[in-house]
Amino acid sequence: MLFYNTLNKKKEEFVPIIPGKVSIYVCGPTVYDFIHIGNARPMLVFDTLRRYLEHRGYEVNYVSNFTDVDDKIIKKSIEEDIPAQEVAERYIKECKQDMEHMNVRPATTHPRATQEIDGMIAVSSDLIAKDFAYEKNGTVYFRTRKFREYGKLSHKNLDDLRSGGRSLLVTGEDEKEDPLDFVLWKPKKEGEPYWESPWSDGRPGWHIECSVMAKRYLGDTIDIHAGGEDLVFPHHENEIAQSECSNGVPFAHYWLHNAFLNIDNRKMSKSLGNFFTVREIEQHYDLQVLRLFMLSAHYRSPLNFSHELMESAKSSYERICNAVDNLSFLIENAKTEGMSEAEKEKAKELEGFTQKFDAAMDDDINTADAFASVFDLVRFANSEVNGDSSKEFAQAVKDEILLLGDILGMIFEKKAEVLDSDIEALIEERQAARKAKNFARADEIRDQLAGMGITLLDTREGVKWKRA
Repeated sequence: MLFYNTLNKKKEEFVPIIPGKVSIYVCGPTVYDFIHIGNARPMLVFDTLRRYLEHRGYEVNYVSNFTDVDDKIIKKSIEEDIPAQEVAERYIKECKQDMEHMNVRPATTHPRATQEIDGMIAVSSDLIAKDFAYEKNGTVYFRTRKFREYGKLSHKNLDDLRSGGRSLLVTGEDEKEDPLDFVLWKPKKEGEPYWESPWSDGRPGWHIECSVMAKRYLGDTIDIHAGGEDLVFPHHENEIAQSECSNGVPFAHYWLHNAFLNIDNRKMSKSLGNFFTVREIEQHYDLQVLRLFMLSAHYRSPLNFSHELMESAKSSYERICNAVDNLSFLIENAKTEGMSEAEKEKAKELEGFTQKFDAAMDDDINTADAFASVFDLVRFANSEVNGDSSKEFAQAVKDEILLLGDILGMIFEKKAEVLDSDIEALIEERQAARKAKNFARADEIRDQLAGMGITLLDTREGVKWKRA
């Protein structure tokens, strides 16, 4: 199994620290709003990596954080006049719902920055004691130049960064010993959430958060650290510096980064009006279509999102689902149970599809080629399984499609249509729960309906609903 390691800029054979076990840390979203489709790409890519490693027999410890203290969260809390933690809680819940609808498995652990403050203070104190960090007016800075390997991930040279102007500097306050030094702890501003520390009432810098959460839940050295390519510098570079100076060992053996997602060949931006949340996409497409679209390109290739490409992904998804649906019909109506000798010979070909699939995934998680194997298998199903096929043969082909689909996180068996009467009954029960002030049950029903693809609209005329 080969992975392209950003650290060494080449494909390398994957050898885990502990045979049979894999530790993975993936940087998660900052929870101040609904997640956008740019957030979705690393979620889908590295969820698929995890699924494939488990398919290959590895025990995977998969950690992905929520950044729940940040300037954007504080800004939203001020705008809405509610506590910052309330903003974070709301959007963590919404993020988990979007992840579920994209069929992204929950991480082994989803740590939150605000629950790990003690560890951040401890590591910052350790770095000060080792002379890798210093305090100035309540702010703690990391001495970037003290870490001689700084730049080894992003392949940037410190002197080039210094001469390259302020745009490349980590931050640039005058009180720092060196403009390249970055913040580990900063004092609070008026109205901001804060925690007590030896230096000031304040909050941690962003970079120290991930270092501490990775260390606590995975250890001083981890197998794989992953995220979007926008995090290579400065975030992941700074994680390496502070972690390796504190722990005295390599931080991560393999660094995997997905490329950017563009919209109609332009960078996604709210100012350009081409910014889409996963929730908005779900109003027009089954999120399995989004997943297929995201995995139809190699994760290190830039991906262009457009209506035409999503329609193409939708057609591809429906083609696979229709093949599976047809196989289910043939299984139910098969005239014979066991395979004939000819079918047994044909069934041997199924192994070849799996081998091609595994070869693609072993080559740096090449999901595009892996999907090609699935489509080859669908063509095999459509040409080789018919009304004269045995139940056993049709079932074997269907099982193979579903197996490869599951590794990719795809659900190819269509859900039974939800009846209007069932929806109305659940809405009535929700209304009764709200009237009885049983808001927990009301929320459960809302989430249940959302999982069924039903969106509720509270209007003056009462509750209305629509299918996603």
